[in-house]
Amino acid sequence: MAPRTNTPAKERSGRASTQSPALHVADSHDLIRVHGARENNLKDVSVELPKRRLTVFTGVSGSGKSSLVFSTIAAESQRLINETYSAFVQGFMPALARPEVDVLDGLTTAIIVDQQRMGADPRSTVGTATDANAMLRILFSRLGKPHIGSPQAFSFNVASISGAGAVTLERAGKTMKERRSFSITGGMCPRCEGRGQVNDIDLTQLYDDSKSLNEGALTVPGYSVDGWYGRIFSGCGFFDPDKPIRKFTKKQLNDLLYKEPTKIKVEGINLTYEGLIPKIQKSMLSKDVDSLQPHIRAFVERAVTFATCPECDGTRLSEQARSSKINGISIADACAMQISDLAKWVGTLDEPSVAPLLAALKHTLDSFVEIGLGYLSLDRPAGTLSGGEAQRTKMIRHLGSSLTDVTYVFDEPTIGLHPHDIQRMNDLLLQLRDKGNTVLVVEHKPEAIAIADHVVDLGPRAGTEGGQVMFEGTVEGLRASDTLTGRHLDDRASLKSAVRTPSGKLAVRGAATHNLQDVDVDIPLGVLVVVTGVAGSGKSSLIHGSVSGQDGVVSVDQTPIKGSRRSNPATYTGLLDPIRKAFAKTNSVKPALFSANSEGACPNCNGAGVVYTDLAMMAGVATTCEVCEGKRFQASVLEYHLGGRDISEVLAMSVTEAEEFFGAGEARTPAAHKILQRLADVGLGYLSLGQPLTTLSGGERQRLKLATQMGGDGGVYVLDEPTTGLHLADVEQLLGLLDRLVDSGKSVIVIEHHQAVMAHADWIIDLGPGAGHDGGRIVFEGTPADLVAARSTLTGEHLAAYVGA
Repeated sequence: MAPRTNTPAKERSGRASTQSPALHVADSHDLIRVHGARENNLKDVSVELPKRRLTVFTGVSGSGKSSLVFSTIAAESQRLINETYSAFVQGFMPALARPEVDVLDGLTTAIIVDQQRMGADPRSTVGTATDANAMLRILFSRLGKPHIGSPQAFSFNVASISGAGAVTLERAGKTMKERRSFSITGGMCPRCEGRGQVNDIDLTQLYDDSKSLNEGALTVPGYSVDGWYGRIFSGCGFFDPDKPIRKFTKKQLNDLLYKEPTKIKVEGINLTYEGLIPKIQKSMLSKDVDSLQPHIRAFVERAVTFATCPECDGTRLSEQARSSKINGISIADACAMQISDLAKWVGTLDEPSVAPLLAALKHTLDSFVEIGLGYLSLDRPAGTLSGGEAQRTKMIRHLGSSLTDVTYVFDEPTIGLHPHDIQRMNDLLLQLRDKGNTVLVVEHKPEAIAIADHVVDLGPRAGTEGGQVMFEGTVEGLRASDTLTGRHLDDRASLKSAVRTPSGKLAVRGAATHNLQDVDVDIPLGVLVVVTGVAGSGKSSLIHGSVSGQDGVVSVDQTPIKGSRRSNPATYTGLLDPIRKAFAKTNSVKPALFSANSEGACPNCNGAGVVYTDLAMMAGVATTCEVCEGKRFQASVLEYHLGGRDISEVLAMSVTEAEEFFGAGEARTPAAHKILQRLADVGLGYLSLGQPLTTLSGGERQRLKLATQMGGDGGVYVLDEPTTGLHLADVEQLLGLLDRLVDSGKSVIVIEHHQAVMAHADWIIDLGPGAGHDGGRIVFEGTPADLVAARSTLTGEHLAAYVGA
């Protein structure tokens, strides 16, 4: 609307047509300015990023892209937003420290869409992680016949409860009692408590029934005769501890296994006795299996069998919740449908009373299909999604958002995407930008770099040799620049002139995991096999369902490494053991002195190198320890040398330096040298030995696992997208490594979308033709040259275009 002034309208319109209005001062803030960023390996980096444009950050793995985008720009934006809340609210939020940077200007609200896998909680599904389930529940509570209650009657996280009793009320100065009753109708299956699975315990793994308790019948870890639990079971008085368990009466066996918590006295101490099975369920089975100690995990895997709940048939819902239907479909049926089919079904519902709800639900489901996740179902456990799928599921929440002028930060959004799907992802990123948002993307794929409005290339190398801006500008400018990324942007691998001959085959028969449709395939051994196909076509189901887990198969995937900030590449790979022994032998002292987690630790920081100060609701502060100056060891330990270096200097070395150091001279340690060679082989030469594992990217973690496993005696290696997080220049090195593995007599099976890896394969197995129930079949088996010549599949077309055939 034009501003009101006293100037006559005619004069105003004449002036407006001759002069362009001056830029309003509020519109002049169109840059995000970063000056002097020093997070991790960044070396005083200064960049200016245009707002409301798509900026792609490139550079080799470990060059500082994530440090600039996530640890500096996004972290500061989130910290400033958190500071707008009251001190009370901040007390419940993670405390964020201010990044190491001189100036950060022009920031907008940052929304991070990263690749952290979703929690492995068994109750979390694709439907609960997005808003789709909530909308479906409301829909069924309104339209379902028979009507059974509110939306929570369809929730598998709400149990049905009823109760009655007297309540005390204060009325008109008098205290009165009234009888009240209540009931909550939930949708949880009472047998499996909404988990969809029941666990049966194999009793033979809990005790040896030929022995008595005093003879050590219990075989559960931690339940030995001399232990506290052993004494409780022996002294409870419900059965004779000297009688073999097989001679127990029915009641005694029931007391041993299932007795409810009961107060008892053992050796004069008041205790609560509880049956063995409820005790194990509380202490071991209610926890995530991966978080248990190795010996307890082994026991759980041995003793417990997980089966689909017979009462709800794995749907997690009670019979009542499944009885209410819309047009013959229950909420369990709707959640089990492939999302693309569910979207069509929702489109057929025409009910004016819930029209806005139907429109919102249809939009959410269509977003799934648009983003290439139409093959999932809403009841799929969130913990089973890959990193790329989890990232795209999180994107769905933002696609329909009304927010604009927001900074969206993506971490390699094309991971796990077939070249055919990358185009879709590009369209979505551009759609977010065109709504008026700033989009920052960390990416390696040339197809995704091509759509950038602005490119920032970091390098020149990784780790301490990186952290500098090598180029800023357009994609064309990057192509013409002489940077590592610029030189490799148009790299195209060529097809092999000759392929290896298989030494045998691994037969897979009748594979039917997830969407596989009774697949029979012979996987050749002794060669490099690439399994490919569009996202959701059944690649992982085939390999992880039928190949991984067999004897002699080593599977290296991208699940996060469980490790604290005290863990580092040297401790994880077992490299520190030979190093400690070498130090101990040379100096005639014990190896424990050279561990920062044991006797050699600096007493002030307990071997952490930094002192953490918790400031309650304010950001915690980590300061370098004044006593050891960040070296993590006692001063007396640093007086012991090996090859002229102390232990802290060795841990500060990069893999490449250490390989040279332990390869010859006084410090020659063959066991350490072997591990270091493997680390260098997988492209981690730039990592320092003492770098905390928590700072590694997903691709670095997978390559670290690969280096650890390469020393094993497995005959078949299964790798799940090893090019994740790899720069174009590093893919070549990875191909060399895969060749060396095959030439040493191993069989390598790679699940991969990268065309350079496909072109380099000896044999390709292509699944498809589509995703979900449109996939799950083998559409091609043969050499890459045959695939290109046939061009009969989506992969064939893209590979032919890539190699220029």
